[in-house]
Amino acid sequence: MSGAPSRPGNAAFVASTVRFAIVSLRASWGDMVRLPELTRAVAPLALGFLLLLLATASSVWLSVRQETSAYWVRHTLEAEGALNALLNLISDAETGQRGYIITGREDYLEPHTRAVGRIGAALDDVQRRTADNPLQQAALARLRPLISERVGILEQTVAMRRDGRTRAAMDIVGDGRGIRLMTEIRGQIDIMRAEERRLLAARTRETQNATRNARWLLILSVAVVTLLAFFTLRESANRIASLEQMAARLRDEAAERAAAQDQVTHLQKVEAVGQLTGGIAHDFNNMLAIIIGSLNMAQRRLSQGDGKIDKFLDSAQEGARRAAELTARLLAFSRRQTLSPQVLDINKLVISTSELLRRTLGERVEIETVLSGGLWRVHADVGQIESSIVNLAVNARDAMPNGGKLTIETANTDLDERYARAHAEVTAGQYVMVSITDTGVGMAPDVVARAFDPFFTTKQVGKGTGLGLSQLFGFVKQSGGHVKIYSEVGEGTTVRVYLPRYTGAEQAVEQRAAASEPRVGSASERILVVEDDAGVREVSVSALRELGYSVLEASGGAEALRLLDANEHIALLFTDVVMPEMGGRVLAEEAVRRRPELKVLYTTGYTRNAVVHHGILDPGTAYLPKPFTLEQLASKVREVLDAA
Repeated sequence: MSGAPSRPGNAAFVASTVRFAIVSLRASWGDMVRLPELTRAVAPLALGFLLLLLATASSVWLSVRQETSAYWVRHTLEAEGALNALLNLISDAETGQRGYIITGREDYLEPHTRAVGRIGAALDDVQRRTADNPLQQAALARLRPLISERVGILEQTVAMRRDGRTRAAMDIVGDGRGIRLMTEIRGQIDIMRAEERRLLAARTRETQNATRNARWLLILSVAVVTLLAFFTLRESANRIASLEQMAARLRDEAAERAAAQDQVTHLQKVEAVGQLTGGIAHDFNNMLAIIIGSLNMAQRRLSQGDGKIDKFLDSAQEGARRAAELTARLLAFSRRQTLSPQVLDINKLVISTSELLRRTLGERVEIETVLSGGLWRVHADVGQIESSIVNLAVNARDAMPNGGKLTIETANTDLDERYARAHAEVTAGQYVMVSITDTGVGMAPDVVARAFDPFFTTKQVGKGTGLGLSQLFGFVKQSGGHVKIYSEVGEGTTVRVYLPRYTGAEQAVEQRAAASEPRVGSASERILVVEDDAGVREVSVSALRELGYSVLEASGGAEALRLLDANEHIALLFTDVVMPEMGGRVLAEEAVRRRPELKVLYTTGYTRNAVVHHGILDPGTAYLPKPFTLEQLASKVREVLDAA
C-alpha cells in the first residue's frame, strides 16, 4: 500500500538465520560422530539440504519484498507525475484564457480549451493512483472544489470576452480571486507531492535494505553449498574405492550372464534349426518316396510291356505338388513369398469364404459372422487372406471334435503406442482386425508360445504338417500386420489378425476370372527360353513346343542376345532371374532396349532377387514362380502374349 509503513527487521532476520545455521551445524556435527557409517554418509546431505531449503525460502521471501518495493517506487513516481500533469493543465488553462482576453484571437484560446477538457480525467488519474492512501484522498477532496471554482472563473471570463464585455472580464481577472485560488491549488498539490516524496524515500530505503539482505543471504547460500560439498566429498572419497570394486564385480557378473545368455540363445537357435531341418527332411523324404516309388513302378510296368501306368504318374505328380506346396509354405513363414496385393473389402471376402466353410466344416460346426459396418479397406493378397481364414477355420473345427461354434468377426481398431511397446514387432496405428473364435479344447500357454513355430503341431500323425499357423504368421508380417492368439484350456481359442488400414486412393477390387482351358500357341509365335540349368531348360522347351510354340533356347545371357540379334521374329523372352555372369533382369533390360516390342516373362524358384522387391512384384512385371505345371505355363505365356 502507498501509505503502509516499511517493514523493518530484514537484517535481524538474516542474522537470526545465520545464527540458526551455525547452531544446527554444531549440534549436527556432534551427533554425526556417534552415528553409524551409513547414517554419517547421509547426514551431511540431509543437513545441507535443510540449510539450502532454508536459504532458498529466505531468498524467495526477499525477492518478493524487492519486487514489492520496486513496484511502490514506480507507483510513487507515477502518482507525483499525475499531480504535476494536473497542475500543468490548470496553468495551461490560465495561460490560454489570458491570451484570449487580451487579444480576442481564438487561436490563443486553444490551450485553454484543450486543458479544460483534460482536467477531469487528470483528477480521476490522481484519485486512482492515490486510492490506497487516506491522507492523499483527503487532500484530493479539498483540491477538487478549488479546481472546479477556478475553472468556472476561467470559463466565465472567456464567455464575457466572446460577448464583447472585455472590461468586465478584465475586472474579474484583476480582482485577485483567481490568484488566491491558484495559490491554494498549488499549496494542496505541493502537500500531496511532499507526501509522495516522503513515501518514495521510505520505499527507496526499504528497497536498499532488501537488496542488502539478499546479498547476505546469497553469501549464506554459498557457504551452505560449500559445507555441503565439503561433507559430501569427504564421504565420497572414502567410498569411491569400494564402489569401484563393486562396479568391477558387477561388470564381471554381467559379462558372465551375457555369455551364458548368448550360449542359451545359440542353443535355442540350433534347436530351432534342427527342428526345422528335421521337419523339412521328413516331409520331403515322404514326398520323394512317393515320387521315386511311383516312377519306379511306372518304369517297371513299361519294361514289362504294360502301359497302365496312369495311377503311378498321378501319384508322382501329387507328390511333386505337395513338395511345391511345402516350399511355398516355407517361403511364407520366412516372409519371402511373392504377394500380389490389391485394395479389398475384408467383409466381402469373409462373406464369400463363409459359404465355402459351411460346406467344408460340416453341420456340427455352427458358423456365425459378425461384420463391422464402415470397415476400412486393406491392401493385401486376396488368396493369402482366404487361405488364412480357411486354415484357421479348419484348425478350429479340429479343436471341436464334438462340434461347437465358430465366430468370424471383423472390426476397425487402433493399436496404440502402449500396445506397440508391449509387442516389439508392432507399429502403432490403425488396423483392420479379423478374428476367428472357437469353443474348442483351447491351448495351454506353452503351446500358444510355440504355435507359430514351423512343423510344430499337437495333432496326430498325418492330421497336420505344423505349417498352417507359421504360413499365416509369415504372410501377416510380410503384409505389415500383426497376429495374436488368446486361448484358455477348456474354453476355446481366438486368433486375431491385424492388417494395416489402406489410406491411399480407392481402387476397383479385381475379380478373379473363373478357370478356363488355356489356349495353345502357334508355330508363328517364337519364344526364346534362357535357363542356366540344363534339366529345367529342357523341360521348359519341351513344354512350350508341346503347346505349339516355336522355341529357341540359350544357357546364358550372352548366348540369348546373339540369338536375339540373329532372329527377327521373337515374340517372348522367357528367362530365369538368377543366372551366372548376366542375370535375367539385366538380360531383359538389354533385350528390350534392342527390341522395344519384345515381351518378357520371368521365372525363378526364389523371390528375393532383382525382380521381386520385399516380396511384392514390380508393377507390370510378368512372373511365373517355379515349380509350375504345364497348365500354369500355358496360361501365363498366353496372358503375356495377349496383353496389350
